[in-house]
Amino acid sequence: MYIDNIKIQNFRNYEYQEINLENKINIFYGDNAQGKTNILESIFLSSFGKSFRTNKEKELIKKGEDFLKIQTHFQKKDREGKIKVEISDKKSVYLNDVKLKKLSELLGNINLVIFTPDDINLLKDGPNLRRKFLDMMIGQLRPAYVLNLNLYLKTLEQRNNYLKQNIKDESMLEIWDEKLADYGVKVYSYRKEFIDKIREKIVDIHSEITKEKIDIKYLSNCENKEIFLNNLKKQRKIDYIKGYTNSGIHRDDFSISINGEAVNIYGSQGQNRTAVLSLKLAELNVIYDEIQEYPILLLDDFMSELDEKRISNFLNNIKNIQVIITCTKNIEINNSISHNVVKGKII
Repeated sequence: MYIDNIKIQNFRNYEYQEINLENKINIFYGDNAQGKTNILESIFLSSFGKSFRTNKEKELIKKGEDFLKIQTHFQKKDREGKIKVEISDKKSVYLNDVKLKKLSELLGNINLVIFTPDDINLLKDGPNLRRKFLDMMIGQLRPAYVLNLNLYLKTLEQRNNYLKQNIKDESMLEIWDEKLADYGVKVYSYRKEFIDKIREKIVDIHSEITKEKIDIKYLSNCENKEIFLNNLKKQRKIDYIKGYTNSGIHRDDFSISINGEAVNIYGSQGQNRTAVLSLKLAELNVIYDEIQEYPILLLDDFMSELDEKRISNFLNNIKNIQVIITCTKNIEINNSISHNVVKGKII
């Protein structure tokens, strides 16, 4: 899988830019604030229909303009396709010139793995980021996962709104509890499946980078409907007091350990970085097993947080994959092409 062409209009600091990409390592280099990451963001938007940097879509439109347009042409082993994203007062997404009714219909057309400087703290920061990591990976591969997750979150919002009311009927809560449990155990099963798939990959990947033993574990108390409902019932008084739901898959997490010790607590900065690199490579290989072709790998500001050894070990594991790298200085990598980015233009 690879992208061969992308056209950007009124996106961030780009007035108009057409970019031809090769099915190898594509390097975009230049000083800070020139628009390198904007290129990756436009690709991400074409894949997921949203940005990885902001939830405010108006921020994506170039200052002084009232719309943006991104058109991405991609190649897969069995087909080619075109995705168009337009944002003005509202957002419209087209696949092969057919307007999509739901954003979830976009997922899985362009499969991505993305690595940003913020991902270095993926294991150290709160569980919300780790759930987001799982949601992005699984959502590309299992449309039913996105459906069940959205239904769960909608039901959760309704339950929380009810908990904020002064008068509460427990029979009403039990109706929402049933729905939460039905959707939640399905979400749990998908997450558990993919954590197990990652575990199969990450051990060997990490051993190629370091001799340390790595493991990953899914943390949840929602493994079946009975347990899920019992936990909701036990937490009901606390839910009344706090005005929101304290138990459920929206609290789930995963942990990574190195040599039996939790890396986010006891690991060094270098161990945290290496663990995240191994996690991303495991994600890439899990996606390959699912769709029988490698996803596109986006590496934003890749050089800033890693030493030369980790960079070398990482790049040695990404052969035969389209890679798009941003960095401040041009780097010499085999099978690569470089572009200089200056003030929203590619030189």
